[in-house]
Amino acid sequence: MSNRELYDIALTVNDQEVKGRVKAETTLLDFLRDNNFYEVKKGCDKGDCGACTVIMDGKSTLSCITSVLQAQGSKIYTVKSLGTWDKLHSLQQAFVDYEAVQCGFCTPGMLMTAKALLEKNDHPSREEIREAISGNLCRCTGYKKIVDAIEAVSKGVRK
Repeated sequence: MSNRELYDIALTVNDQEVKGRVKAETTLLDFLRDNNFYEVKKGCDKGDCGACTVIMDGKSTLSCITSVLQAQGSKIYTVKSLGTWDKLHSLQQAFVDYEAVQCGFCTPGMLMTAKALLEKNDHPSREEIREAISGNLCRCTGYKKIVDAIEAVSKGVRK
């Protein structure tokens, strides 16, 4: 492979600059995982399940169908940007409190979708919450507990 087939890329992930050389067809998901951001899950790889959702420049983004070249210069946030084991983000705590976490595979993408929603609309209706997470598939909990958890955060309710 010649160098002409590779492109320089620089973006910020969780407030850390990440650089690399990529092929034009490299997805943001693959770039993130190749740079040890394994918290971004690889699910369907077709934009159908939402497991790979990150926040890119303030918007929830399916990283499996986003070219990393589109992310050039962007600010990307993964679920690791939310909180730590010692100090969970309010969304993470609500997912625990409302039992909205089962196997956990969908949880990172679901949390990032919820965070993007609440940054845009801090008091969404249940219908707006359901609409926002409609692109995130969950096979374990159903959606009621997830919606309850997001709604609780929007209302400042602790269980």
